Amino acid sequence: MSESKYLLTDEQMRRFISHGYLVLEADFPQAFHDAINARIDEVMAKEGNPGNNFLPRVPEAQDVFKHPAIQGALTSVLGPTFVTHPHRHCHYTYPGRRVQSWHKDSYWGYRKIRNHHPWWAMIFYYPHEVNTAMGPSAVLPGTQYYDKRAGDETEHETFVEGRAGTFTLIHYDLWHRGSANNAERTRAMMKFQFVRLQAPSAPTWNNQSRNWQPINGNGPPTTHETLWQHQWNWESGRRDEALTPIDGPESIPALVDALNGRYEPDGMDAAYRLAALNGSAVSSLLDVLGSDNTNSARRAGYGLTAVGAAATNGLIEAVGSPSETARGYAAFALGEGQNPQAAAAVAGLITDESAWVRFTAAEALGIMNNAAVSVPALIDSLQDADGQVRFTGALSLARVGSEAEEAVPALVAALKDENRYVRANAVEALRQIGTPEATTAAFDHLIDSRWCYTTTPENSF
Repeated sequence: MSESKYLLTDEQMRRFISHGYLVLEADFPQAFHDAINARIDEVMAKEGNPGNNFLPRVPEAQDVFKHPAIQGALTSVLGPTFVTHPHRHCHYTYPGRRVQSWHKDSYWGYRKIRNHHPWWAMIFYYPHEVNTAMGPSAVLPGTQYYDKRAGDETEHETFVEGRAGTFTLIHYDLWHRGSANNAERTRAMMKFQFVRLQAPSAPTWNNQSRNWQPINGNGPPTTHETLWQHQWNWESGRRDEALTPIDGPESIPALVDALNGRYEPDGMDAAYRLAALNGSAVSSLLDVLGSDNTNSARRAGYGLTAVGAAATNGLIEAVGSPSETARGYAAFALGEGQNPQAAAAVAGLITDESAWVRFTAAEALGIMNNAAVSVPALIDSLQDADGQVRFTGALSLARVGSEAEEAVPALVAALKDENRYVRANAVEALRQIGTPEATTAAFDHLIDSRWCYTTTPENSF
């Protein structure tokens, strides 16, 4: 458990929810950074970028994420049971590197419905001082809730720079890019990903104020007070708490028009404002969920997630829709709602004709608190022809944890999957299940595939 003094404050949590990132510092001595930089330079020069094997090749970096400031920030946003994702990368940019394109990172596949709730997060870490000339990472504050870029004056590029030891906690879906390196030295940035295992049941930061406090002009360029209020409630463990309309009475037809409009910031804002209307807009949101407009249906799915229990019956009905879009977003919203009574309906989608629906259902089952229904369906997902379904099924079994003992044989088989991330998630699931059989299987696999960090082409034995 993280020390209380390193947990985020209410103000920092409000900023993370609204802006999508926080710039913080870890107080390592300069000698620590010097050692990491020397090791990175050596590995890059002799072997090239080690990619996912960055940690065993630069073992000093493992201490970075044990620092209490980083542990405290991650615990505040992801809860105390978060795990490190197997993908990690050192962005090593040489002088003259051109600016990257704006992007969101992949969840190993770009088809996944992106979570407004922070189930995933990233840390960007600088082992040396980085200024604007060196090509620091750049972010678009507040854009973690948008599927597309607005592409207008609301986008304010912000550079993440600072001295050695600066780290940035980033909502996984924030739009970002690497900027141009116009300096005379390389720039190194270590990127690591982290995954929440359990939905919050109470605040896990230094929480003093129960209710969301409006940003009042201190937010990103586009204001979404109702959306942010919902995120605050969810992080506080109060996902079904009714939202308070911030700007007074709303017209449902006008909000539905905005929901269906082409401008995503307005449409997303409308989705959460509809959710705040005490259940009176549920039928309108469900109608949009079944529409032919994928963008509108996606926004309706987020709105129905924020409605909570009042939307459950309608969403269960939508699971049986002939519309692939409606089935997928209904499964997504039911998963985020965590109603165990809805698990049977979602489990039925694990054999859906659409791979997108199947892995959406697999993700939902991992957080629905009904292991008796979820685990058999997730075992089936490990045999799916689609790699992302298998990836998601294994991660969901990790979230189910000790109640997924039945899945151990299937997870052991998944340790031989052709995809590295399916194998990695299977190891994590076995670790979380924690029985002697599961633990032995995980250890045996890791021993067989272990990496020796001193073995190089120049030092092969």
